[in-house]
Amino acid sequence: MNEAVDILSDTAAIRMEIIMPKKKILVTASTFPRWEQDTEPRFILDYCIGLSKFYDVTALVPAAVGAKHREILEGIPVIRYHYFPIHAWETLCYPGAIVPRIKEKKARVLLVPFLLLAQLLNLRKYEKEFDLIHAHWLIPQGILTAFCKKPFLVTGHGGDVGELNGSVFRLLKKRCLKKASAVTVVSKHLQDILKEKYGAANTHIIPMGCNTSYFSPANHVENYFGQGSKKVVLFVGRLAEKKGTAYLIRAMQSVDALLVIAGSGPLEAACKALVKELHLEDKVRFLGPKPHTQLRAVYASADAFAAPSVTTKNGDVEGFGLVILEAMASGLPVVASRSGGITDIIRDGENGLLAGERNVEELAAQINAVLSSSALSHKLSLASLATAAQFDYSVIAEKYHDIMENSCH
Repeated sequence: MNEAVDILSDTAAIRMEIIMPKKKILVTASTFPRWEQDTEPRFILDYCIGLSKFYDVTALVPAAVGAKHREILEGIPVIRYHYFPIHAWETLCYPGAIVPRIKEKKARVLLVPFLLLAQLLNLRKYEKEFDLIHAHWLIPQGILTAFCKKPFLVTGHGGDVGELNGSVFRLLKKRCLKKASAVTVVSKHLQDILKEKYGAANTHIIPMGCNTSYFSPANHVENYFGQGSKKVVLFVGRLAEKKGTAYLIRAMQSVDALLVIAGSGPLEAACKALVKELHLEDKVRFLGPKPHTQLRAVYASADAFAAPSVTTKNGDVEGFGLVILEAMASGLPVVASRSGGITDIIRDGENGLLAGERNVEELAAQINAVLSSSALSHKLSLASLATAAQFDYSVIAEKYHDIMENSCH
């Protein structure tokens, strides 16, 4: 009897979908995988996959050298727009992010007007095919989408909220926030900034999420790092000022463990030089950037995860910290700094341990506390798994679906 009811229910759902086709959503971003097995952050792709349960989702992102102009990536149609006549020079967005890319090579700032114009033209070109646009990052996606006619939702992720608040960008951001059908940010810290600087009182906090079916303690590989009897502390992320990697390296002077660093970035050479300066070559290992297929085992095979993020001189701060969620889904106890949106995830002593920004001694002490107590490690590991489940992309997509249906008309 129950089987018959299920069949009738499924049939009714199929009929409804035929009668009422899914709405079409255009998701625009400037960070996105360039190809399968890319080491670039894939949270926007994962978000699109989660949202595709409710809508027909297409991603509009900048072109990258070696990437296809159009493709279907894990079920999501992707349009990559070119923004410079010489395609080999389209290096503004990858690898990494726009601002760090410019800092790395100042001449790239000349590409910015071309990117902005190309993105605007492509938004105007494709908007008529969609019911709604979801712009990730206020700058540049949000301020450009504000010049379109379709309703749009804009999401602030971090530096786009905390930085670039001078006169011109301030006006453009204000216009964007006013025109948007809905505004979301990934943490309370960012919500407070928008309220303080722009009076944006009706923002929603919805973080990006984690694929908890992908990251799991089951991916553990014994002696994966060749560490023998040593415990392993893991860091995953870009080697940039905001991530605070140098403070973690200094903390390892007081920690009897192997620090494994997975990632690359503008401060990679400086971090490696610091390791040599402190004679920590036997205690710190650099893996370089790894695709998610390899990160599964990297996470699950470590003993603890460290996220020593800091607020930069320019005011950039950790928006949320998705690698923390991936580590938690892998069952790792987490030690992190009290920085930006990290405190939205970690409750000190409950599901992780926190240290002050740039406080090397406290950071080392918290790592040692986890590594020296199997009871504490086990408690935090269980709490990590429970926390990660709350941020699974099925949950996050449902929250965005509710906002889109109730606010974006």
